[in-house]
Parts: sequence; structure tokens; C-alpha cells
Amino acid sequence: MIFLIACVFMSSVITQAQDKKNMNCSKITKQELTFTEEWDKVFPKSEKVDNHKITFVNRYGITLVADMYKPKNVSGKLPALAVSGPFGAVKEQVSGRYAQAMAERGFLTIAFDPSFTGESGGNPRRIASPDINTEDFMAAVDYLCTNPDVDNERIGIIGICGWGGMALNTAALDTRVKATVTVTMYDMSRVFANEYFDAGDSEEKRYATKSILCCQRTKDYTQGYYEQGGGVATPTEESPQFAKDYYDFYKTPRGYHQRSGASTDGWTVTGCMSFINQPILQYTKEIRSAVLMIHGEKAHSRYFSEDAYRDMTSYTKYRDNKQLLIVPDACHVDLYDNLSMIPFDKIDEFFNTYLK
Repeated sequence: MIFLIACVFMSSVITQAQDKKNMNCSKITKQELTFTEEWDKVFPKSEKVDNHKITFVNRYGITLVADMYKPKNVSGKLPALAVSGPFGAVKEQVSGRYAQAMAERGFLTIAFDPSFTGESGGNPRRIASPDINTEDFMAAVDYLCTNPDVDNERIGIIGICGWGGMALNTAALDTRVKATVTVTMYDMSRVFANEYFDAGDSEEKRYATKSILCCQRTKDYTQGYYEQGGGVATPTEESPQFAKDYYDFYKTPRGYHQRSGASTDGWTVTGCMSFINQPILQYTKEIRSAVLMIHGEKAHSRYFSEDAYRDMTSYTKYRDNKQLLIVPDACHVDLYDNLSMIPFDKIDEFFNTYLK
């Protein structure tokens, strides 16, 4: 009996030692990535802020690359913001413009490329995930919480277009986020599952879409590579105005960038498939922190913000710190780069109110 007890004890010790050894394999390790230190943004560089590249790792082991913007001649711990979007864009286009503008107003900011895009890691390229992309925002918050220049009790996030939805999803999960701004928000789960304006919200239409995508998966696996879906298409006279607006931004010198999927060859054909049956924004009623949603009056996507705002402020006790701002005459892409329409002063006021 003593021998049996000793054997069980030794077996337990060995198992615990093995478990501890296995735990050591879960270290947070950065990938070696190549990225440019040159200024290659589509917007001019500000002389009021310092800028450099940083990297951080998400929970899936993917290393993300970001531009950090820090106001010059400041001392002490700063309030901080993580910024990303639009969907299909890179940090050199819109998120960097927002990050730099907010750094001019006294915030330490980072504009990051999400997983599988831009200069960030992750393979295959040009795919998206409601889970992983929410995690990207949370990983950015991880980085800011551990940065010695940041007051980790004053961290906010800004999500633009499709990453507006990811930002809301993050705010519903990450209690470290004290304030969230969304700009021209898209609910990517809703649009992939239901098409624009919910015109395809039926089981039959979703089944047809899934059948096409599953056939594509078989084709991709057979041929050994993932086909690209193409970036923003050249519009015709019959194209909706928002398609023309997207082209005017992504495909012209106004906003074109060689690393942007929207500007070049787009997502893989199956790259966004998981959004169809993995909805985001399920617990926005439980967001206790402050939220400001900004949308253009004439934006085709305005209904995403209006519906999300309604959901966040109906039958919940956390409604008083939620705001919806409709910018007069603005279309969706006006809030990408039209400085006469982007309400930076309002965004500044909002963060200064809630990041205390």
C-alpha cells in the first residue's frame, strides 16, 4: 500500500512538472516582422507630435504593427487611445490621421493594422474574424496598459467603419476601456449575413451565399492558394453613390495605399465568411463605459449606428453616458478625411470628459 501511495505521489509530481514545463511554452513572443520607418501615409506629417513604429502581440500569437503618435514636449503619464479602421484599410490611411490629430490634442495614440493586414503578422493574408479582430483591439489595450508613458486608468479606443463595430464589441468585453468613439460604424456581421439594408435577410439567401463560399473553399484547398476577391470595384453610372465614394477615396491619390486591400486586391473570397454566423454587438446593453457614435447624415451606413445606439440605450441602466452625433451633409467617406466635417473638437471633449 505504501508503495502504491508513493507511486501515485510521484506520478502527480511528474504530471505537475510536465504541466509547468508545458506552460512555459505559452510565452508571449513577438514575430520578426519587416516594416518601413519612412513616412508613407496619405496625410501630411504633423510637427506637433513624435511618431514611430511599435509592435505588440495578441492572444493568438499574432504580432501587430502600429504607429505611435505622442505629443511633443510633454511629461508625465498621458491618456491614451488605440485606433483602427476602416475595414480593408491600413493605418497609413484613416486611423493614422485620427491618431495623429488626437495626439495633437494631448493623447498618446496608436493606430494599428489588424491581424492579417498591412504590416501586421498573420497568415494567410487579407482575412478577417469577429473574434480575432476584437482581440486585436484588446491586445492594443494590453500594450497601452503596460506602457510607462500611459495612465492605464485613462484608456479609450476609436473604431472607424468596420472597426467601429469591433470597437463596440471590445467595449462590451474589455472593462479597461473607459471610453469608446465609433465613426461611420459598420456592423460587419449584419452586412455579411443580411446584405446592405438587410435586403438579403432570409434563410434562402444566406444558404445560397454559404454554398458559394463553401465551393470556393474546396477550390482554394484543391489549388493550394486563396483567391482574392478584388478591392474596391470601378463604379458604373448605375452604381450606388456610396460605391462611387469608396472608389474616390481608395482608388485615387486622395486615399490610395499600396498595402490597403481596399485599394488593391481586397480580402480573400472566403476571408470574411465567419461573420455570417458569428454576430457581434450581442451585449452592447451591458457597456458601462461611455460611448460616442458619430455618423454622417447622408451616409448609406447611418442605420448601423442608429440601430446600435438604440440597442445600447433601450431597457438598460447604462444609457446616460451614450451619445449619437449625426454630422450634417456628411457621407460615409467624408468622415475618413474631410477635416471640415470630422468633429475632432467633439471627440476631444468627449475623451477629456470620460478619461478622468
